Amino acid sequence: MCVIVDDYSRFTWTLFLAFKDETFEKFIAFLKKVEMRVGHSLVCLRSDHGTKFENSRFINYCNEHGVDHNFYAPRTPHQNGVVERKNRPLEYRTRTMLIARGLPRIFCAKVLNTSCYIINRCMIRPIVNKTPYELFKGRKPNIMHLRICGCKCFVHNNGKDALGKFDPRSDEAIFLSYSSHSKAYKLFNKRTLCVEESVHVLFDESNSLSENDVQDEDFELGLTRKDCLSNHEQGKNPQEGSGTGPDSNVDQ
Repeated sequence: MCVIVDDYSRFTWTLFLAFKDETFEKFIAFLKKVEMRVGHSLVCLRSDHGTKFENSRFINYCNEHGVDHNFYAPRTPHQNGVVERKNRPLEYRTRTMLIARGLPRIFCAKVLNTSCYIINRCMIRPIVNKTPYELFKGRKPNIMHLRICGCKCFVHNNGKDALGKFDPRSDEAIFLSYSSHSKAYKLFNKRTLCVEESVHVLFDESNSLSENDVQDEDFELGLTRKDCLSNHEQGKNPQEGSGTGPDSNVDQ
């Protein structure tokens, strides 16, 4: 993964790499899109001494286009504090969302994109009191479409399969992220076991009351959450006996 941060606005992008050798091609393709959008050229680039940045292709490109490529000293990440401090909230938020919703690690890239998407639109920069999105694009972001990552949703099956009159018109899915190329949501369809993009989605962001009522102290060794929930629904405490022990007798 490669994290890119604009030094002025702190707007953040994430590039996912299968191999480190792909860094240069991915970065050049990304840079052309950003330069075309903002109408400015890259002036200075700061990175570590990793081989994916310190190589002949990056050196030749910077020399040809007049880009100043700065490196921070070895074993001193605080010299590149902007990116290093950005990595931590991305990692923390991604891990929290994966654990909170019980998502497998194969979705970590999608969830990390969601974390970056939210940070760009919700985190306020000090002093200027503006979000990175507002500083970079010049307008306030619309956050009405934000949803809880990992929540249950239902995606409309509009023409994807040949349906009969009484076949279900929607599939249950898991919301993962937001599309970077269109105004759509990225979902994991539980029926087809594929990640798809759609805007025809109904979200179920409600939490079960019984799950919220079960506290950490209700668990004991050998009991799973399912057992605790079933006992809780029956009005029993998982830590109490079944009523056949010596302490079960009650004086009348």
